Amino acid sequence: MLLELSGIQKRFGGVTALRDGHLAIEPGEVHLLLGENGAGKSTLMKIVAGIEHRDAGRMLWQGREVSLRTPAEAAAMGIAMVHQESLLAPHLSVAENIFLGREERLPFGWVNRRRMVERAARLIEEHHFPLHADWRVERLSPAGKQLVEICRAIQHGSSLLIFDEPTSSLSGEETEEVFKIVRTLRARRMGVIYITHRLEELRAIGDRVTVLRDGATVHTGPLAEVSTDRIIQYMVGREMVALYRRQQLPPGPELLRIEGLTRQGALRDISFSLRAGEIVGLAGLIGAGRTETCRAIFGVDPIDAGKIFVEGRQVHIHSPRAAVAAGIALVTEDRQKNGLALRLPIAYNVTMANLREISHFGLVDGRAQIRVTAQYITRLRIRAASGKQPAGLLSGGNQQKVVIAKWLFGHARVFLFDEPTRGIDVGAKTEVFELMDELARNGAAVLMVSSEMQELLQVADRILVMRQGRISGELPGRTTQEEIMRYAALDRVAGP
Repeated sequence: MLLELSGIQKRFGGVTALRDGHLAIEPGEVHLLLGENGAGKSTLMKIVAGIEHRDAGRMLWQGREVSLRTPAEAAAMGIAMVHQESLLAPHLSVAENIFLGREERLPFGWVNRRRMVERAARLIEEHHFPLHADWRVERLSPAGKQLVEICRAIQHGSSLLIFDEPTSSLSGEETEEVFKIVRTLRARRMGVIYITHRLEELRAIGDRVTVLRDGATVHTGPLAEVSTDRIIQYMVGREMVALYRRQQLPPGPELLRIEGLTRQGALRDISFSLRAGEIVGLAGLIGAGRTETCRAIFGVDPIDAGKIFVEGRQVHIHSPRAAVAAGIALVTEDRQKNGLALRLPIAYNVTMANLREISHFGLVDGRAQIRVTAQYITRLRIRAASGKQPAGLLSGGNQQKVVIAKWLFGHARVFLFDEPTRGIDVGAKTEVFELMDELARNGAAVLMVSSEMQELLQVADRILVMRQGRISGELPGRTTQEEIMRYAALDRVAGP
């Protein structure tokens, strides 16, 4: 075996992240690691990568017991990890990030930047990634940053490569490129551990599968011997009879109207409306302008032209503060960077958008803050020890629920969800869909951006499709993926 884990345990304060993790992988094998958010997948892999230290259990590397204390030790042994959340240096170029810590050197120790750019450019060209070696990382989308992480791991070379949700923010074409990379690594007799929540990806690349639930391994074995429905049962501990399907409601009055929204180089004449009780999907390929539309409505990015109306009244939104005052909420795609204060308690994150409601004479009532947070922890099934726990210690899915709780407590009426289920497991996705449905039934209007067309078909009352910064079409919620792609990928959509 290349790697063997047995009886791995890990606690963070009062929270048990792992209580009995075990896994074994051979050279030339793609091993899928599955489980709901908070099941312990990322924690187990961070122990393998030297980022976290186990409290108990054994780790054998090529038959020898090891205890890795730093990522550098893991890298020296041949273990690399591509993280779900970017760990890049934003102020450096793509090439500099790929070679960070292993820079090409000239005599007297000078960094050979020209050589690094040339090697990075060849790597990018080989895999057909939409990157340039000299681009600054801070200007990249989450998808672009993920591709840089993959390039860095491949360039450094290793015997074991861990992918933590590598395709969660990638397009279909980019996802297929990742699959090609994984297959190439397998052919080179490298071991690959692949964490994903996209169950449709399993059969494309996987050899064996291990499922974690509540910090313990509940199944491990060949992928060919277990059905997808059975895997879901292992993950959630119950049978999921059918995919979520929202029952549509008659829409109410108009809550949001956008007229001619334009931003140079990003958006062109965007116009649409949202009504109470409605969930409207926003589809399109990466780079189509979906996130930019949400950011412009929320006042994050300035607009060059256009009007925004809330409940029939024109509002001038020049900042997120003005958007919040107008009753608009944005659940961002990059929750760690733009949605949360990771080092602060969950209670602060939940209440930060509406501190007035729990304050007296300008002072925050700490007891009221904890009480409110406890209600949302129960309502949204957030896995946390208490509201005092730092938000950064939560799993990705639970962090997303905290962001949603923040805007629920802020009493917004218009919700902009930008990739709300990115990095969330199949069980938690259903919970998010139910929450969005609850918002709509209570009279809110919801705009949902998603790269998962199947999600839009399950949830949306109607679907707006974007292409190259404009709305290329509007479809009913019960349309087909093929019809969405026609509007997303073609300059002109031909008639039937």
